[in-house]
Amino acid sequence: MAEVEVYPAIYAMPDEEHENLHIEIELPGVEKENIRLRMHEDSFTISAMREDIRYVGSYAVCCPVDYEQARAEFRNGLLIIDVPYKKPQVRGREIPVA
Repeated sequence: MAEVEVYPAIYAMPDEEHENLHIEIELPGVEKENIRLRMHEDSFTISAMREDIRYVGSYAVCCPVDYEQARAEFRNGLLIIDVPYKKPQVRGREIPVA
């Protein structure tokens, strides 16, 4: 049977304190070792296999996140990811006017 590629069901929203982005991805029938998740500052990609189905997708996130602090847990077909939003940085410098 040919492999079928589908987009997984995804739910994403800020936590109650608006400090972290909370993402839930439904991956029914997938084993943890068959999941590949990659986070970026402004997006994430997912790839997961089960028998003849491959879940794939690339998604933008609403605000920059600190991907190095991301945490992911998988249980009962649900991948749960929590990643803090990046703290705003003041850029630039004051220029004296002559």
